[in-house]
Amino acid sequence: MAIRTEPFILNMGPQHPSTHGVFRMRVTLDGEVVLDVEPVVGYLHRGIEKLAEGRTYTQNIPFTDRLDYLASMTNNLAYVLAVEKLAGIEVPERAEHLRIIMAEMMRIASHLMAVGFFLNDLGAMMTPVLYMWREREKLLDLFEMVCGQRLTYNYMRVGGVSHDIPEEFLPALRRFVAEMPGLIDEYDQFLAQNEIVLARSKGVGVLPEDLAINIAASGPVLRASGVQWDIRRGDPYSIYDRFDFDIPVGSAGDCYDRYWVRVQEMRQSVRILEQAIPQLPQGEVCAKVPQLLRPPVGEVYGRIEAPKGELGFYLVSDNSIAPYRFRIRPPTLINLTALRDMVIGWKVADLIITFGSIDVCLGEIDR
Repeated sequence: MAIRTEPFILNMGPQHPSTHGVFRMRVTLDGEVVLDVEPVVGYLHRGIEKLAEGRTYTQNIPFTDRLDYLASMTNNLAYVLAVEKLAGIEVPERAEHLRIIMAEMMRIASHLMAVGFFLNDLGAMMTPVLYMWREREKLLDLFEMVCGQRLTYNYMRVGGVSHDIPEEFLPALRRFVAEMPGLIDEYDQFLAQNEIVLARSKGVGVLPEDLAINIAASGPVLRASGVQWDIRRGDPYSIYDRFDFDIPVGSAGDCYDRYWVRVQEMRQSVRILEQAIPQLPQGEVCAKVPQLLRPPVGEVYGRIEAPKGELGFYLVSDNSIAPYRFRIRPPTLINLTALRDMVIGWKVADLIITFGSIDVCLGEIDR
């Protein structure tokens, strides 16, 4: 005898602004089966784009820290690259190398948390994320050594970086780079063939390649679906074209592939650091830029391969000291648009891990 059921609506979130942030899902369920999902955002909206149009180009740098607050340094980089492109500013060689070093350290730190929180969502309460927090703390020590901060760094500057690295920085970074491959191997040993990880993530939350392209997904979410696109290689910025690294690509586009791609990207970031450290030249770390910069009239779009995908800044100059228009292209807002297609027909528990596998940060979604 069939049991007659009625669909019901469940509000999941908004939660405390940590891990995945202040996000609400309005989920239509038949028992535990997901019939529909309506993502609801906007609880963390701070009006950064409008505020930035009333401040100078340099004053806007700290705003970018508050976007993806797990990858603040790369937010800084995307913005200053756009301003430099708009104003035609050349960056000293040493500053370019320092930027690459910081960006790849930041990528590792961000992916450590993405993988750790994903496994937490999957049900591995605390143990894996604490392993990964251990390595992230070492990176935060290095960031603190450079600029005095552990979360919102404000280190990049239009024309370079705010100041040079201290003497003790490179020896500490070399130690980290030497030990990190073994630690990633340790994660693989514990997790890559773990029965529960495989059962809960293989074939779950599939994002097909054609849909990933159609929604303009980027970063690990896109590459896990089989698309070999990385801006560092496809449209190189800064000095990325001088480094040798691979672009990890998945095949199934499921939760497991998104986890796997991030782990492999950490290996490639270590590889870039191994090349960048010995190549670091001497010299100035910032070009001479007017305190009140007035770029010529024009518009520009600058983008980078941030840890979560394509982070872009669209700037319009009217030759004043503040941008006439300031718009942000956040990767996780675009990636999140695929959530509904990825979870319909799955269970509530699958919805949680699929959402976790996207690796969103509400700071850049709501802006």
